[in-house]
Amino acid sequence: MALPAPGLSPGSHPLDSLSLAPLTPFTPRSLGLGAFFSLCIAIGDPYGNMVIRGSYMGLDFSTPGAVFLFFLLAGLLNHALRLRREELLVVYAMMIAASAIPTMGLSEYLLTIISGVQYYASPENEWALLIQPHIPTWMVPQDPEAIKWFYEGAPKGQGVPWGVWLGPLACWLVLATALYLVMISTTVILRKQWVEQERLVYPIVQVPLEMVQQGGGRPFFRNPAMWAGFALPVLASTFNGLHAYFNFIPALQLVSSTPILRNTVNLEFRLSFPMLGFSYLINLDIAFSLWFFNTVAKLLRGGLNILGISSTEKLGIYGAASEPVLAHQGQGAMIVLVLFGLWIARGHLRGVLRKAFKGDSQVDDSGEILSYRAAVFAWLGGVLVLSAWLWLSGLPAWAAPLTLITALLIFVGLTRVVVEGGVATAVGPMIASSALVSAFGSQVLGPSGMVGMAFTYVWAADIRTFVMVSCAHGLKLSEHLGPRLRPLFWALLLAILVSLIGSLATILHLAYTYGGINLNGWFFDGGVKAPFEYAAVKLNSPVGPDWEGWAHTLVGGGLMALLMLARHQLFWWPLHPIGYPIGAVWLMDALWFSIFLAWLVKLAVLKYGGPQLYRATRPFFLGLIVGQFAIAGAWLIVDYFTGMTDNVVFWI
Repeated sequence: MALPAPGLSPGSHPLDSLSLAPLTPFTPRSLGLGAFFSLCIAIGDPYGNMVIRGSYMGLDFSTPGAVFLFFLLAGLLNHALRLRREELLVVYAMMIAASAIPTMGLSEYLLTIISGVQYYASPENEWALLIQPHIPTWMVPQDPEAIKWFYEGAPKGQGVPWGVWLGPLACWLVLATALYLVMISTTVILRKQWVEQERLVYPIVQVPLEMVQQGGGRPFFRNPAMWAGFALPVLASTFNGLHAYFNFIPALQLVSSTPILRNTVNLEFRLSFPMLGFSYLINLDIAFSLWFFNTVAKLLRGGLNILGISSTEKLGIYGAASEPVLAHQGQGAMIVLVLFGLWIARGHLRGVLRKAFKGDSQVDDSGEILSYRAAVFAWLGGVLVLSAWLWLSGLPAWAAPLTLITALLIFVGLTRVVVEGGVATAVGPMIASSALVSAFGSQVLGPSGMVGMAFTYVWAADIRTFVMVSCAHGLKLSEHLGPRLRPLFWALLLAILVSLIGSLATILHLAYTYGGINLNGWFFDGGVKAPFEYAAVKLNSPVGPDWEGWAHTLVGGGLMALLMLARHQLFWWPLHPIGYPIGAVWLMDALWFSIFLAWLVKLAVLKYGGPQLYRATRPFFLGLIVGQFAIAGAWLIVDYFTGMTDNVVFWI
């Protein structure tokens, strides 16, 4: 049997061996399939959570929709398509970039927030007096009737009034383009530090890599341990899915809770199969720290409640805002996490700047998707455009760049948490607008500034997914794509563009067809009102800087600095600091139990079976992830054809 030529992989076309040049993964079929599946995500994610109202496939960093489609592509369709491993990874990188946009990443918040202040204005909330006079006309649609139809459905035969939306969406497209260029540039600048020097784990990308592995063990789709893990969420979700059709079939309860600390705190026990799988892939000290710091946060919250100690500060609904003390401490810890990481990377960053401004030949950027010069200047240009955009939206000139830098610190910090800690579902302890209002007060921002802050909720509030994390994962996958990586930048941009246009058009079509208020109760109601309710509170009762918040931010930053120093100086220190910034956020209350179980099992496996047993059990936990996402996608398809709604078999 003839062996493939050097550089070729099994399944390559025989004619490929006639060429001595390395095969590029950026072929018309990989880019075409990547764009096609990106469009499927752009249409499918909003349709799934708005019309079918089934399992959420695009809210979180785990990108369930992309994993589901890749499972079909790599496990089934590729027997006919015969894409090479590298081509498959290009498709996946494009899909995860596309997944960060259609729902919480941008689109479902953009369309609703820029129209919701007009639709929900009433004599009771006084938004027409407090907020609307300070909204620049170029930011929002101006036709009240078209906005009413968006929420209540258009009359038969009317369709989507595109002209009403094109102007404001074009203005928001400027912000989105600059924001995504800054995010991509940031990951390019940090990639070598995180991937090659610090060697972060990137647990989430281990799933697609295992699906396309070649050699070195039993293939992923032929591994009995993987299928055993795959079967558990499939069986559990099948029971729960069938229960929606036949109520005599029992539903499996995977969530329970018990009150603790004089009924002041609920201790939630939620079994999340994907989080169990991802947590098994991370280091023991990280897994331990994630559930440990969440436990400490719950004890602190309960203790404060018992003692009657609370803050009267209003931070809004996001992050750990239910307890402002913990929110500020987490924010201080997040800032120190990012700044300490930049300090550790100072040598690398100096090299990046030398390459960008002086063309230093000793700094190699040939393995990046952008040259360091392009990345640095794209970052600087994007920051300038974003700052100007925020200023034009109403923020004072000093607050616009400060809000942006705060948001970027949170983005980078969360990206670090995800790629190192494998936390597939996470949010920050605070959001940029709340942090700035708390630090400087609503009085100095003024009415226009507070309204401008409200509109930052479109892209910098409920950030359970965003392009920076997807791009960071895509750059980790680029290690397996060969030496010429510049086309990956354009592939990611193509996926983002397809997802942005496709999702906006889909949401507009669905809203005008069915009426938004009949679709998703969060995106067309609670999520729309949240920014303006927060702004209205501050406009009705202007406040100055919250000095207590400053103090707790410093406390959190100081504790984080001590944790990081202990981690670097004391070899026996058991706590990884990455768990502290997000320890108090509400999502960790739901995920801690799954992380704890994974940590406990992995601890026993390594103690009694060593690395060999860990390698043998690893496919089982990968199967938990793929099985949950596959069955969630399968039920969405079944529900689509049967007309069933609200059949949620997977949330986080």
